[in-house]
Amino acid sequence: MNLHSRRHWVIGDVHGCHQPLCQLLATLPPNDHLVFCGDVINRGEAIPATMNLVWDLVQAGRATWLRGNHEQDLIDALESRDGLSQHATYAQLGDSSARQWLPRLQQLPLVYRGDGWCATHAGFDAAGQPDLSIRDPFWEAYDGRFGQVVVGHTPRLQVERLGAIVLIDTGAVYGGCLSAYCPQTDAVVQVEGAATDAVLAGVGPC
Repeated sequence: MNLHSRRHWVIGDVHGCHQPLCQLLATLPPNDHLVFCGDVINRGEAIPATMNLVWDLVQAGRATWLRGNHEQDLIDALESRDGLSQHATYAQLGDSSARQWLPRLQQLPLVYRGDGWCATHAGFDAAGQPDLSIRDPFWEAYDGRFGQVVVGHTPRLQVERLGAIVLIDTGAVYGGCLSAYCPQTDAVVQVEGAATDAVLAGVGPC
Protein backbone atom coordinates (compact mmCIF):
# COMPACT_ATOMS: atom_id res chain seq x y z
CA MET A 1 0.00 0.00 0.00
CA ASN A 2 1.26 3.48 -0.87
CA LEU A 3 2.39 5.34 2.25
CA HIS A 4 0.21 8.36 1.54
CA SER A 5 -2.90 6.23 0.95
CA ARG A 6 -2.67 4.80 4.49
CA ARG A 7 -4.27 6.46 7.47
CA HIS A 8 -1.93 8.63 9.51
CA TRP A 9 -1.76 9.63 13.15
CA VAL A 10 0.14 12.80 13.97
CA ILE A 11 1.47 12.62 17.54
CA GLY A 12 2.06 15.73 19.63
CA ASP A 13 5.17 16.63 21.63
CA VAL A 14 6.29 13.53 23.55
CA HIS A 15 9.16 15.17 25.48
CA GLY A 16 10.61 11.95 26.87
CA CYS A 17 7.30 10.54 28.17
CA HIS A 18 8.10 6.93 27.36
CA GLN A 19 5.35 5.13 29.25
CA PRO A 20 2.51 7.31 27.92
CA LEU A 21 3.92 6.83 24.42
CA CYS A 22 3.89 3.04 24.85
CA GLN A 23 0.27 3.24 25.99
CA LEU A 24 -0.66 5.43 23.02
CA LEU A 25 1.04 3.11 20.53
CA ALA A 26 -0.85 0.14 21.99
CA THR A 27 -4.09 2.02 21.32
CA LEU A 28 -3.45 3.09 17.72
CA PRO A 29 -4.09 0.80 14.71
CA PRO A 30 -0.89 -1.16 14.04
CA ASN A 31 -0.83 -0.65 10.28
CA ASP A 32 -1.35 3.11 10.19
CA HIS A 33 1.58 5.48 9.72
CA LEU A 34 2.74 7.60 12.67
CA VAL A 35 4.06 11.13 12.28
CA PHE A 36 5.84 12.48 15.35
CA CYS A 37 5.43 16.25 15.25
CA GLY A 38 8.82 17.07 16.79
CA ASP A 39 10.05 17.58 20.35
CA VAL A 40 10.31 13.86 21.06
CA ILE A 41 13.24 14.81 23.32
CA ASN A 42 13.98 16.96 26.42
CA ARG A 43 12.10 17.63 29.65
CA GLY A 44 10.87 14.10 30.45
CA GLU A 45 12.40 11.42 32.62
CA ALA A 46 12.92 8.69 29.98
CA ILE A 47 14.41 10.51 27.00
CA PRO A 48 16.82 7.81 25.72
CA ALA A 49 14.16 5.09 25.83
CA THR A 50 11.73 7.40 24.03
CA MET A 51 14.27 8.26 21.34
CA ASN A 52 15.13 4.59 20.78
CA LEU A 53 11.46 3.61 20.52
CA VAL A 54 10.62 6.32 17.99
CA TRP A 55 13.79 5.67 15.97
CA ASP A 56 13.00 1.95 15.82
CA LEU A 57 9.55 2.82 14.43
CA VAL A 58 11.19 5.05 11.83
CA GLN A 59 13.63 2.31 10.84
CA ALA A 60 10.76 -0.16 10.53
CA GLY A 61 8.96 2.18 8.14
CA ARG A 62 6.05 2.71 10.50
CA ALA A 63 6.82 6.29 11.50
CA THR A 64 8.23 9.64 10.45
CA TRP A 65 9.98 11.73 13.08
CA LEU A 66 9.85 15.46 12.33
CA ARG A 67 12.37 17.92 13.69
CA GLY A 68 11.18 20.21 16.49
CA ASN A 69 12.85 23.18 18.09
CA HIS A 70 14.23 20.96 20.88
CA GLU A 71 15.86 18.62 18.36
CA GLN A 72 17.25 21.64 16.51
CA ASP A 73 18.62 23.14 19.73
CA LEU A 74 20.43 19.88 20.52
CA ILE A 75 21.80 19.65 16.97
CA ASP A 76 23.12 23.20 17.22
CA ALA A 77 24.68 22.55 20.64
CA LEU A 78 26.35 19.33 19.51
CA GLU A 79 27.69 20.94 16.36
CA SER A 80 29.07 23.95 18.24
CA ARG A 81 29.78 22.25 21.58
CA ASP A 82 28.18 25.28 23.19
CA GLY A 83 25.45 25.13 25.82
CA LEU A 84 25.32 21.33 26.10
CA SER A 85 25.03 21.48 29.88
CA GLN A 86 21.59 23.04 29.48
CA HIS A 87 20.14 20.07 27.59
CA ALA A 88 18.33 17.36 29.55
CA THR A 89 18.69 15.05 26.55
CA TYR A 90 22.47 15.42 26.54
CA ALA A 91 22.61 14.82 30.29
CA GLN A 92 20.56 11.61 30.04
CA LEU A 93 22.34 10.28 26.94
CA GLY A 94 25.90 11.15 27.91
CA ASP A 95 28.43 12.58 25.47
CA SER A 96 29.25 9.43 23.51
CA SER A 97 25.64 8.45 22.88
CA ALA A 98 24.65 12.02 22.07
CA ARG A 99 27.41 12.14 19.44
CA GLN A 100 26.07 8.93 17.92
CA TRP A 101 22.61 10.47 17.73
CA LEU A 102 23.76 13.62 15.94
CA PRO A 103 23.69 12.26 12.35
CA ARG A 104 20.25 10.78 12.97
CA LEU A 105 18.89 14.07 14.28
CA GLN A 106 20.43 15.94 11.38
CA GLN A 107 18.39 13.91 8.89
CA LEU A 108 15.02 14.55 10.53
CA PRO A 109 12.69 16.29 8.06
CA LEU A 110 10.88 19.53 8.78
CA VAL A 111 7.58 18.70 7.06
CA TYR A 112 5.47 15.65 6.28
CA ARG A 113 3.05 16.17 3.40
CA GLY A 114 -0.11 14.10 3.01
CA ASP A 115 -3.08 14.35 0.65
CA GLY A 116 -4.62 17.75 1.43
CA TRP A 117 -2.76 18.13 4.71
CA CYS A 118 0.71 18.39 6.17
CA ALA A 119 2.42 18.23 9.54
CA THR A 120 5.25 20.38 10.83
CA HIS A 121 6.41 21.24 14.32
CA ALA A 122 5.22 24.83 14.76
CA GLY A 123 4.11 26.31 11.44
CA PHE A 124 5.33 28.26 8.42
CA ASP A 125 6.77 31.76 8.12
CA ALA A 126 5.54 34.48 5.76
CA ALA A 127 7.64 33.02 2.95
CA GLY A 128 6.06 29.58 3.37
CA GLN A 129 9.13 28.00 4.97
CA PRO A 130 8.91 25.76 8.06
CA ASP A 131 9.57 27.75 11.23
CA LEU A 132 10.31 25.74 14.39
CA SER A 133 9.44 28.52 16.83
CA ILE A 134 6.54 30.43 15.24
CA ARG A 135 3.20 30.71 17.03
CA ASP A 136 0.65 33.53 16.70
CA PRO A 137 1.97 35.04 13.44
CA PHE A 138 1.36 31.73 11.66
CA TRP A 139 -2.06 31.19 13.23
CA GLU A 140 -3.17 34.69 12.27
CA ALA A 141 -1.83 34.78 8.71
CA TYR A 142 -2.08 31.23 7.33
CA ASP A 143 -3.69 31.39 3.88
CA GLY A 144 -4.45 27.68 3.41
CA ARG A 145 -1.83 27.08 0.74
CA PHE A 146 -0.70 23.77 2.28
CA GLY A 147 -4.17 22.49 3.14
CA GLN A 148 -4.80 21.49 6.72
CA VAL A 149 -1.66 21.96 8.83
CA VAL A 150 -1.15 19.85 11.98
CA VAL A 151 1.32 21.29 14.49
CA GLY A 152 2.55 20.73 18.03
CA HIS A 153 4.87 23.12 19.89
CA THR A 154 2.26 25.08 21.87
CA PRO A 155 0.56 23.14 24.71
CA ARG A 156 -3.23 23.37 24.83
CA LEU A 157 -5.82 21.95 27.18
CA GLN A 158 -7.19 19.77 24.35
CA VAL A 159 -6.61 19.35 20.62
CA GLU A 160 -7.62 22.69 19.16
CA ARG A 161 -8.62 23.76 15.65
CA LEU A 162 -7.88 27.27 14.39
CA GLY A 163 -9.40 27.29 10.92
CA ALA A 164 -7.18 25.01 8.83
CA ILE A 165 -4.65 24.63 11.66
CA VAL A 166 -4.84 21.78 14.20
CA LEU A 167 -2.84 22.13 17.44
CA ILE A 168 -2.06 18.72 18.95
CA ASP A 169 0.43 19.36 21.76
CA THR A 170 -1.65 18.76 24.88
CA GLY A 171 1.16 18.99 27.43
CA ALA A 172 1.93 15.33 28.15
CA VAL A 173 5.10 16.17 30.05
CA TYR A 174 3.17 18.62 32.24
CA GLY A 175 0.53 16.11 33.26
CA GLY A 176 -1.80 16.73 30.33
CA CYS A 177 -2.59 14.22 27.58
CA LEU A 178 -0.42 12.70 24.91
CA SER A 179 -2.53 13.11 21.80
CA ALA A 180 -2.67 11.61 18.32
CA TYR A 181 -4.74 13.13 15.52
CA CYS A 182 -5.85 11.47 12.26
CA PRO A 183 -6.12 14.07 9.48
CA GLN A 184 -8.08 11.69 7.25
CA THR A 185 -10.90 11.12 9.77
CA ASP A 186 -10.53 14.03 12.24
CA ALA A 187 -10.31 11.44 15.03
CA VAL A 188 -8.36 12.08 18.25
CA VAL A 189 -6.84 9.39 20.49
CA GLN A 190 -5.40 10.38 23.87
CA VAL A 191 -3.72 8.80 26.88
CA GLU A 192 -2.74 10.33 30.19
CA GLY A 193 0.67 11.97 30.17
CA ALA A 194 3.39 11.95 32.79
CA ALA A 195 2.54 12.25 36.47
CA THR A 196 4.38 15.42 37.41
CA ASP A 197 4.41 18.35 39.80
CA ALA A 198 5.39 20.67 36.93
CA VAL A 199 1.98 21.87 35.80
CA LEU A 200 1.71 24.30 32.89
CA ALA A 201 -1.07 26.88 33.17
CA GLY A 202 -4.00 25.93 30.98
CA VAL A 203 -3.00 22.30 30.59
CA GLY A 204 -5.15 19.79 32.41
CA PRO A 205 -5.82 16.07 32.57
CA CYS A 206 -7.32 14.07 29.71
